[in-house]
Amino acid sequence: MTAEKESKNLIITGVGGQGNVLSSQILGQALVGKGYFVTIGETYGASQRGGSVMSHIRLSSLKQLSPLIPRGKADVVLGLEPVEALRVLTGYGYRDTVVITNTRPIYPVDVTSGDERYPEMEELKTALRNLSRRLHLIPATERALEMGSPILGNMIMIGALLKLNFLPLTAPEFAQTLKRNFQGKKLESNLQALETGAILIGK
Repeated sequence: MTAEKESKNLIITGVGGQGNVLSSQILGQALVGKGYFVTIGETYGASQRGGSVMSHIRLSSLKQLSPLIPRGKADVVLGLEPVEALRVLTGYGYRDTVVITNTRPIYPVDVTSGDERYPEMEELKTALRNLSRRLHLIPATERALEMGSPILGNMIMIGALLKLNFLPLTAPEFAQTLKRNFQGKKLESNLQALETGAILIGK
């Protein structure tokens, strides 16, 4: 994906409770604030039980696009959970898709009950690399826990995304939108998470 491309398609995927819907909404606000046409489409599994949640974010400098990204057209997949990243990539990715994923798994009920097998991390990495142009692995949950709350993993991932310059949006510009949504300690922790993601993607 190049900076000159007129439209960009991003999918943020994870499971219920990881905060990807909120992060996609704030990202959309920031992009609209810069004058882009932005559409966001959400799809949900059994989110109350940790089911799949996927946010389609489409932006264009020329026109409003339909809310759902066509299959095989995602420029970037931002995974808050690695198996969910792979699931989305197999349906919406193409040869130039870039994947940025959190490395911490969240095991579904079928896995914890012993009915299904969760892939080994090396299997996941190999599959993600084979299906994408570039793969970035971010230990977002581990760092978020060190900061005091696993929910900060979503903002760590956004910080990593912005550092790679795939979107026409800088971290300082996004931080201004955060300031309109959060206050006090909540704002401070989200800003710290944003900065942490930028540092992690550079390692």
